[in-house]
Amino acid sequence: MTPNDDETREPREGAETPQPYKYRYKYLHKYGDAPAGSARDDDGDDGKHDDPRDDAKEKNKETEEKQDDKDEKDDPKAKRRKVIVLSVIAAVFLLAGLAWLLLYLFVFSQRETTDDAYVKGDMVTISSRVAGTVVEVAVEETDRVHAGQVLIKLDPVDAGVTLMNAEGQLAQAVREAQARMQQANQADAAIPQRRAQYEQARDEYNRRHPLLERRAVSAEEVDTGRRQMQQALAALQAAQREAAAAHAQVDGTTVEDYPAVVQARAQFRNAWVNSGRNAIVSPIEGYAARRQVQVGQRVQPGQDLLTVVPLSDLWVDANFKETQLEHIRIGQPVTISTDMYSDVEYHGKVAGLNAGTGSAFSLLPAENATGNWIKVVQRLPVRIAIDAEDLRRHPLRVGLSTDVNIDTHDRDGKVLAETPRTKPLSVTNVYEKEMARADERALEIIRANTVDDTPAPVPARRGS
Repeated sequence: MTPNDDETREPREGAETPQPYKYRYKYLHKYGDAPAGSARDDDGDDGKHDDPRDDAKEKNKETEEKQDDKDEKDDPKAKRRKVIVLSVIAAVFLLAGLAWLLLYLFVFSQRETTDDAYVKGDMVTISSRVAGTVVEVAVEETDRVHAGQVLIKLDPVDAGVTLMNAEGQLAQAVREAQARMQQANQADAAIPQRRAQYEQARDEYNRRHPLLERRAVSAEEVDTGRRQMQQALAALQAAQREAAAAHAQVDGTTVEDYPAVVQARAQFRNAWVNSGRNAIVSPIEGYAARRQVQVGQRVQPGQDLLTVVPLSDLWVDANFKETQLEHIRIGQPVTISTDMYSDVEYHGKVAGLNAGTGSAFSLLPAENATGNWIKVVQRLPVRIAIDAEDLRRHPLRVGLSTDVNIDTHDRDGKVLAETPRTKPLSVTNVYEKEMARADERALEIIRANTVDDTPAPVPARRGS
């Protein structure tokens, strides 16, 4: 039946007036059920038999679907659209795979990355060089510290007493040195006197000895003259020996270079430095951390009191797996990112590779030759120097975690350093100032105890 046949069926008894076919088809298409009163047959059937109108509806649907499929198969434009869509999808996947391959060959395979990397730096431990009681703590953690700044002060009483004793010993040594030089001069002055006595006794003996043959003098007088000459000669020789001994202590020296003065001066310098060490100073620029000292605490030499960290000179220790070390070379460029500055990228370069893995230098190294053995991939620390300008603009802290990316395109560098370091790693001159002031004070003490009119040493004459 088609919509053109607008015939109506005769109504059955007890049923509603049937609608034209086009309206009945619309009703069935919308609700899917027969109208009220047609659910049962005249013989009392419970709707178990299908309605012929439903069968017609299904047939119409199948016919329309088949017709649509046939139209699509017969339409060349639809076929062309389908081929184009599939081709585009395949091309996209192909280009994505090719891009990934090129990215791996020219980027990913030319770099090594790790997130097992941490910021490191020098941590200078401040300790006392003398024993004493803390009377002042001048800094707290996080404070800025300058080189030579006083951090902690100790009770200066004991060191002051020792310094006064050293000053007295130095002054006494200076005066003893001058006395020794005067003794040498005195010994030199005794030599001419002894020589004159000897020459006089010799001349008398020479005059009397010829007269003995002519019996002008007695033999006793001649023997007495000979003994006097011998005594005078012995006295002259003794004076010469005494002068030589005196000159042996002072020849080639001045008051400042006299051995006893040098020794006393060294003791004074030590006492002076120890007196200055009651004020514990910072050897470098940095920031205070880990304060472990309190006022009134008794400290001993070498005891840890404070830590100073120079944040201007930091580096990164990146722990790469041993399978990643093949192409890493000294001098390769590095990019570094941290969680502290999520939008900042640091630049640096590989400074060197450690001489051993972390397990090799651990407190308890693994003993792989005993018991059951399980292979564990080892990691080697690679030191990375951070650009100073980047570090100045965005300061880091020791111990922060970082992500490291090493560009290994240039593989002509060295794996290990071949030349030793020519410049010191770090220096400080704060302690040299203490020694300079000690020397100045020692010279003042020497000049104050030196007699201005002390005659210069006279060299001893050798021989008779």
